[in-house]
Amino acid sequence: MKKLFTILLILILSFSFKAKADEGMWLLPLLEKLNMGKMTELGLKLSAEDIYSINKVCLKDAVVIFGGGCTAEIVSSQGLVLTNHHCGYGSIQAHSSVDHDYLRDGFWAKTKEEELPNPNLSVTFLIRVEDVTGQVLANVKQGMSETDRTAAINDARQVIEKKAAEGNNYRAQVSSFYGGNYFYLLIYERYNDVRLVGAPPSSIGKFGFDTDNWEWPRHTGDFSVFRVYSGPDGKPAPYSKDNIPLKPKRYLTVSLKDRKIGDFAMILGYPGRTNRYMTSYEVNEQLQIVHPDRIKIRGIKQEIWMKDMMADQKVNIQYSSKYSGSSNYWKYSIGQKASLEKLNVKAKKEEIENQFNKWVIADPERKAKYGEALNMIKTAIEGRADYYNAVQYISECMQGCELFGLNRRIASLVTALKSKDNQKISDAVSEFKNTSSNFYKDYNLPTDIQSTKAMLKLYRTDVPVKFQPDFYANVVDKKFKGDIDKFVDDMFAKSVFANEAKLNAFLDKPVLKTIESDPVYLTATSFFNTATGVSKDLSQFDAGLATGKRLWIAALLEMVPEKTLYPDANSTMRLSYGTVQDYDPRDAVTYKYYTTLQGVVDKYKPGDYEFDVPKRLIELNNKKEFGRYGSSKGYMPVCFLTTNDITGGNSGSPVMNGNGELIGLAFDGNWESMSGDIAYEPELQRTIVVDIRYVLWLMDIYSGAKNLVDEMTIVQ
Repeated sequence: MKKLFTILLILILSFSFKAKADEGMWLLPLLEKLNMGKMTELGLKLSAEDIYSINKVCLKDAVVIFGGGCTAEIVSSQGLVLTNHHCGYGSIQAHSSVDHDYLRDGFWAKTKEEELPNPNLSVTFLIRVEDVTGQVLANVKQGMSETDRTAAINDARQVIEKKAAEGNNYRAQVSSFYGGNYFYLLIYERYNDVRLVGAPPSSIGKFGFDTDNWEWPRHTGDFSVFRVYSGPDGKPAPYSKDNIPLKPKRYLTVSLKDRKIGDFAMILGYPGRTNRYMTSYEVNEQLQIVHPDRIKIRGIKQEIWMKDMMADQKVNIQYSSKYSGSSNYWKYSIGQKASLEKLNVKAKKEEIENQFNKWVIADPERKAKYGEALNMIKTAIEGRADYYNAVQYISECMQGCELFGLNRRIASLVTALKSKDNQKISDAVSEFKNTSSNFYKDYNLPTDIQSTKAMLKLYRTDVPVKFQPDFYANVVDKKFKGDIDKFVDDMFAKSVFANEAKLNAFLDKPVLKTIESDPVYLTATSFFNTATGVSKDLSQFDAGLATGKRLWIAALLEMVPEKTLYPDANSTMRLSYGTVQDYDPRDAVTYKYYTTLQGVVDKYKPGDYEFDVPKRLIELNNKKEFGRYGSSKGYMPVCFLTTNDITGGNSGSPVMNGNGELIGLAFDGNWESMSGDIAYEPELQRTIVVDIRYVLWLMDIYSGAKNLVDEMTIVQ
């Protein structure tokens, strides 16, 4: 087996053999071997051990997983954390009400006592990374079925993870790389007491909302501030008033220096998923099923939600986080589909596959080993098309039927009632009351009724009868003569789940028969039964697809053995490097690399939900009250561009200069390179960064939270 990371196949990543310096999401333990030469050439002043070390404190110790899908950085000796506004949005929303609308007005804790706890929010530190490929594959034998191979790998993983976590409070995880050909052990430490410290108004933190999302030029102050707390002993602990601000191993210094084209930029973070090994068959699946389904279904649901959000402040608070979560990848799908088509990515993948086929058939041994790889992928993707489409519709439509989601959580109560065990029933009731209370806090019945009607109509119209839940034929048709509106109205009117008071009255004296005859329970169960059946049918293609992809990637690693290839993103810590740069999106158009506060004012539209801004912001700009945070050229910087390679999960990642000083927070990519998760486009791909000077100006000059800025170590 060839040594990991001693192979390059830029063929897969940029459709040519020419390496681009800024492409790649690199694993930290291999920086010295693979990347330091080029990074130093571009302007890095640090050593590889300054960035990642298992023997001493380093930059990676200041970078954390924020919650379950973002990145953040420690910026003070008192555990202060910066991440994106959209990463902290759910927590900001959870603390908001009509009386205290932190989404609309912003929030700043002037003292630590005013900081707000967030149940279920955590930050996670990476302790170390270790290559365990040999151990994981020790019992994998040639000729094993995919099922047996997976079982052997999982057994080995469990042993390794258990041993690594013995005698400490760490979390051990063995992650797969290159389609299951290589494996690394990652050791983490998680802190569960994370408190909201500050956030600008959404008019600043989400300025431009959907219109500017994934677009440049950008003028969004996309940041929020939290603090990590530990137990008095400095170790992770659940929330307690006795906890103390974390004393981190390392925190980042902040730089106020001006940026210029060509400046080195480095990002550490946790990119979620890229699929740059994707075949033409999988690209076609994205174009024909995934993106069209998501665009259509979410578009209909979001239109209903937005109408109610604009009509009522309470509904706006309730649905703001849900809407943002839905609309972000709705627009992503619009952009990626257009980009894949415009850049002709499917055809480029086919060219790679043609070269691969020629390479395979040139050697009998290679043909025997890899010859069926592409055919296995093709067979699986084409064979599962109808099932995959149905699963997409079930998933997307069910997200627009909120009450079904609550109903799904009642399974433990049903089981307890069937057992007739009073203690189990009491525990299940208590648990469900807590669950339902959180649900109803952000729920509006009239909105859900409208959305459910739209989703059930759409599903029935677009999905073949063989994939339709039986309530359509047995109830909608027989009892309501096919009228879905009447069916939904009747269902919500009769269900004990329709409002919190009605549900709590039932939970005071729960009866199994009442649940089992409830129309929402019956409809949701019908949907879930269909989903289970379709998923089971879909799973018949899993083994063939997994085997095909593993062989496909392994074969590609052999095609150009003298080079080096980085693995696809998989939510593990990565480093990307590049420079500050502008770009040319189309003929005769050049986008400069930065935006200014004047650009915010120029986009300002009074009363508009996307482009309204507080008057104070406009006044400070007009007076040029920028303090020490303005550029030496006289403007207030807002955002800037780099050539770094990032993806979802990198939101909130620190962008650092050659000295390892914080210069901004990554928060988005640009529209012209939306195909980037599948096919990197070096001339177009850019990372959009909120300038740290704008972040500090908003905290200090605009919001008066100078106490937080004073915690940080700042260099001019």
